[in-house]
Amino acid sequence: MEEKETGNGWPDSVVAKSETDEIDAEESTEETQRTETSGEQKMPQEELRGNVSLAEEVTGILRGRILSGEYDMGEKLTEARIAAELKVSRTPVRDAFRQLEKEQLVEYVPNKGCFAMGFSMEDMTDIYEVRKAVEELAIVRVIDHIDDAAVAQLAEQLEKMRCYTRPNYYEKLLLANEEFHRMIYRMADSRFIVQVLRTYQDYVHRARRETLKKEEDLPGIFREHEAIFQAIAARDKEAAVTAVGDHLDNSARRAKERWIRK
Repeated sequence: MEEKETGNGWPDSVVAKSETDEIDAEESTEETQRTETSGEQKMPQEELRGNVSLAEEVTGILRGRILSGEYDMGEKLTEARIAAELKVSRTPVRDAFRQLEKEQLVEYVPNKGCFAMGFSMEDMTDIYEVRKAVEELAIVRVIDHIDDAAVAQLAEQLEKMRCYTRPNYYEKLLLANEEFHRMIYRMADSRFIVQVLRTYQDYVHRARRETLKKEEDLPGIFREHEAIFQAIAARDKEAAVTAVGDHLDNSARRAKERWIRK
């Protein structure tokens, strides 16, 4: 009898059992029930994000590992190993594989299993194009809504970036940089903009991390953020759109240069 496939190409057998057949469907079901009723279905505390389903948490962890390069391109990912690492049943891992296949971060090969697809320079380019389009829209909305108190908050965040724009403060600068952009997203007062950027946040984080690793670029990166702030403070929409566009074009160039040197 010919085996049917699910909508995204996963055979029914994958839904019923692991691709490795290490544990049959009945054992897998019993394992899921035991972990769900005993409370064992929890990941290490530092990896919990809260207010999302277990499958979403597992998806986020695996997505981060793929984008950070922790999993090599082409590396096989097995349900049993990942479930053991994260202290969860295999069901949320299986669901995570399906979601990551939709995002083209993993590839399912019939009768072989799941494989990490990695993050390419083309992906990096696409991320910056998306960011540029959305952040230019966001910056106009910010100027429509911003008040003096919000300008002061943004100025304070920019000052943090100034303090961390020096050697050996890379991680703090990365966090300050990300918060500067998140503040702009929130100040745009648009659920749609925030949701779009949240969807791509892991990809954006990876792309941003690549652009802040070259120390000689840091003063220029700070000046780009300073230009964005000055345009916002002056309520100058045209200058703000130009400043954001220039910053993201330069960031894309820096990321590509680093990628080529890898």
